[in-house]
This record gives sequence, C-alpha cells and structure tokens, in this order.
Amino acid sequence: MIVVEAAVAAPLDTTLHYLVPEELAGEVAVGKRLLVPLGRRNVTAYCLDPAAAPPTGDFKLRPILDVLDAAPLFPAGMIPFFQWIARYYLVPLGEVIGEALPAGLIRQSGRRLLLTEAGRAGLPLPAEPPDWLADLVAKGELSAARTTRVLRRSRQLVARWRQEGFLDLAEELSRQRVTARTETCVCCPPADPGHDSLKPSEQKTLALIRQLADGVPGRTVPRRAITGRYPGAAAALRGLAAAGRVRLVEEPLFRDPFGLPPPFYPAPERLSGEQEEVLADVGPAIAKGGFAAFLLHGITGSGKTEVYLRAAAATLATGRSVLVLVPEIALATQLEAHFHSRFGARVALLHSGLSAGERYDQWRLIAGGEKQVVVGARSAIFAPLENPGLIIVDEEHDGAYKQEDGLRYHGRDLAVMRAHMQGAVVLLGSATPSLVSYRNAETGKYRLLRMTARVEDRSLPEVELVDLKTVPTVSGRAPIFSPRLTSALKENLVRGEQSLVFLNRRGFASMVLCQDCGTPVECRHCKVTLTKHKNAGQLVCHHCGYSVPAATVCSSCASGRLTSVGFGTERLEEELRRLLPAA
Repeated sequence: MIVVEAAVAAPLDTTLHYLVPEELAGEVAVGKRLLVPLGRRNVTAYCLDPAAAPPTGDFKLRPILDVLDAAPLFPAGMIPFFQWIARYYLVPLGEVIGEALPAGLIRQSGRRLLLTEAGRAGLPLPAEPPDWLADLVAKGELSAARTTRVLRRSRQLVARWRQEGFLDLAEELSRQRVTARTETCVCCPPADPGHDSLKPSEQKTLALIRQLADGVPGRTVPRRAITGRYPGAAAALRGLAAAGRVRLVEEPLFRDPFGLPPPFYPAPERLSGEQEEVLADVGPAIAKGGFAAFLLHGITGSGKTEVYLRAAAATLATGRSVLVLVPEIALATQLEAHFHSRFGARVALLHSGLSAGERYDQWRLIAGGEKQVVVGARSAIFAPLENPGLIIVDEEHDGAYKQEDGLRYHGRDLAVMRAHMQGAVVLLGSATPSLVSYRNAETGKYRLLRMTARVEDRSLPEVELVDLKTVPTVSGRAPIFSPRLTSALKENLVRGEQSLVFLNRRGFASMVLCQDCGTPVECRHCKVTLTKHKNAGQLVCHHCGYSVPAATVCSSCASGRLTSVGFGTERLEEELRRLLPAA
C-alpha cells in the first residue's frame, strides 16, 4: 500500500492522506499537483510526501484520481517555508501553496444545472419565476459558476424540481486556465545519399533542415522555421515523416516575457571605495554559505545596484541561485535590464505585469533549474528556486511589500525567513531604511553597511522646503500652491521642461462637512470621513470602498448644505489646468 500526504486547496487546517493507485505510482512526486476526492467533490491537492506512513485510526483511505503535472512545481526544500507561513499567518497550508503558485492552476469539480426532457415538456412556473429560470429554459443548462449562485438563493426550489424530475445536476471538472505550450519540431536526419526516390520539394526540405540544424544529426528545428523559409516544406514534411525519413517531435514552447530586448548596461570599469568595502563584507558570507542578514543603508545614487550585481555574480559562482525582490513592477522593469545585461538568459521574471501564460512558463523554467536569477515583485518570494544563496530586497522600506488581500504577508519579512530556513544571505537595501530593519541592525540581528557618497561624487538634487502655514492668504487657510511653487512651475514651462507634482491623497476633497451643524459625512462601517471624488460624483471610503452619492444630506440634521474641506489629486489637477492651461 503506497500512501501520499497532500495539502488540499481548501480551508482545512490539516493535511490529508490518500492511496496511490498502482498505475500512478511512478508519477507521484513532491511538488506535483494531484486531483483528489474531498467529500463529494474532486479538488486540487499538492504532494508533500509521496511515501508517507499510513495514519493511525479507524478510517478508510481514498485513492488519488490523477497526477496533474509532468514535473514538480516546487522543490521539497520549500515545504518547511510554506508550513511556517501557514502557522505564522494562520492560513491553511493548501491555500498558502495555491496562493504561491501561478494563477489558473487550481482544478476542482463543479455542478451544472440541466433541464430534463420532462422539464422541457412542462416545467411548472411559479407565480414569480426567479431571474435565472429564463436562461435555463432558453439554453437548457447553466454554467457551474451560475449554478453555484442559483443554489445559494433557490436551493429548496431546485431540490423540489429535481425530486419531481424536471431538473438535474451534472458533475464536471473545471478546466485549467493556463497550460503549457508546445510546438512541432523536426529532428535533423543523418546524411543519406539516397535521394533519387524523393521529390524535388522533399530534397529541398531535407537540405534546409540540415542547414538550419548546422548538420548535427538529432538536433531539432521548429517546423515553423522551416516552412517560413520554404512554404513548400509543409507538404514535403508530411511525406518525409510518412516515409520515415524525418521524425516529428513536440517540444515545449516558452513564452518570452521580455518582449523587446531590454537596454544594455555595461559593467563599470571600477568600483567606488564604499562599494568595495560593502562587497568585502558580503562576499565572504556568500562564499561561506549559511544564513547572514545585511542592511545596506546607501543614499540615492551611491551604487547599490552594482553591489547587487557583483554579489549575484559571486553567488552564481558558488553554484547557488539568486532572488531579487523590488516593491513595484516599474522598478522590476528597470532592474531586470541591469541583471539581463550582466547574466543574459539566466534571468527569469515573476511579477503581475506578465500574462498568466508567461508567468507559468517562467515558473516552470525556474522549477526546472534552467533559470538561476529571478527578478520580481513581492510574490516572487515564492519562486521555486531549489538552492537560493542570495536574496536581495531592494527598497526594503516600501509598503508595497505588504500583500493586502488573500494570503496577507510581508514580502521583506518572508525574504528574511526564507533565507534563514534555506541557509542564504539576505541583503536589504534602502536609502531610507524602515525603523524595524534599522533597529534590527542596531541590536545585531542584521549587519549594518553604509554608503554615504554618490558614485563619482555626483551632486544630489536641490531640495527646498516651503512651510505653507507661513504663506499669507485672504482666508487665513494654507494655499494649495505657494507663490514659490507657482513661479517654479511657470519658469519650467517657459524653458520647455517638464514638472511632476506629487500628492499622496486621492479624490477632490479629503472630507465633506455640514455647514449647519459641523458633522462630517462618515463611512457607516469604518467611522472615518468619506473622500469626495468629484469626477465620479461619489463620496468614498478608502478603507472599505463604501460610497454614497456626492449629492447627499447630513446624517445628523438632514441639511443639504455641505461643504468640501481639504484637497486631493482631482482638485490639484483642476487648479493646475486653471493656473497653466497650456501645460
């Protein structure tokens, strides 16, 4: 009896054990998805132990139904990491793994509502028919998703009509939304002088295959590359394959996430003194192996990126892989160009800017060991690297490392924990470190590294602070724009240059007050003031999304005399259009 331990993609706080049928015994492996029964449903599960000891107790084990992957999606070394996340963030293990993997891989059974022959002949319509009934009568069935919603609202009615033979429920397995792609390739045949029996088109096709394969027997050439050079090869290949002169094979086709080649950044001829000092500390830790945590406090322009690149090269030289985290996709795009310039085809990308298919392909290449450097946003912390030796967290202070829905986690904290569990060096970099990381450096948990000068002593941009409270106005309230900012914007416009005006408040006004009693309009759930969005005509809570029309009345005195207080980006845009209409 072969027993497998698996984490089911369902809200269960324990793993489950299943029997492995003899015909599937050779396919089960750690990190593969399994299709297993759970109650009356079939769901996705993740193999944790393909040879688990049978659990003790008086119960019957059910067999797995299928193995859904040809190769593992994550290495065995990541299982303790997933288990720690499940315990720390109080999320079932199966759901943790499901959130970590690329989207679109979970399969489960569902039910479709069907109209039987008896139902078509004479379904007894109620006085007030439900809204879904017309679609069921017209189409004869409802999708699994629609059926789920119908059963929530009309379960008793559906049960009665099923009992009377008018309706039926059919089980179906949901499709995998993202799949691997393949392409047909032609194996280059060995040299064969016997071409007399071949058609001219077949002889030309064979010659083209050998040319594209550089004459190496067994090397594969994509069929599209052959037919692209010679359209007549399509028919010729069918004849050659039927005669056994060439062999057609299906090979994986990986979608390219880079699109246009990223810009090339050459390595600098020499490092600054501070860069060399930092690498003198980080390098030995990488060579030694084992966990070590560094906080790199480097001002803007001090050359932290080059430190990352040199540390990554040192890690790859030891045979281990590198994971680079950035808080935003825009920064990932910028950093990926530097890493691609230095490491080329060894670099993989993992962030939400990729299509589902591109992300799945990148994941498979990483899991298969074909990519050793991963650059991505916070979810890249789950990249299936078997032996990471260096984890870099750029802009470690950034709040974007916090995942705020689904599995709620902090990418920087998981980076430190994963490095600790897998014996890797973690390098946290920032010009403005978070208080948590800085305190950890002060207390000795991390080693603090400093870079206080810009590369080649380049000057920092000039920063001028203007206290709006000191600007005199008729109303006595602080203005949106100070005279200094207004003149600077106008001067920049005259020079033909661009300006960026940044404000971290959305909407038109930060609150709305009643002019009669002074009561603010608040969210009925969160008890915080609602933000006015003028373009949408709504007052919106930025915590939970609750909204009311802007033309509302005071909840305290029912007065309609409401006034806007404060300002946001919509008000800023309106004022800028009035101030600089040509810009």
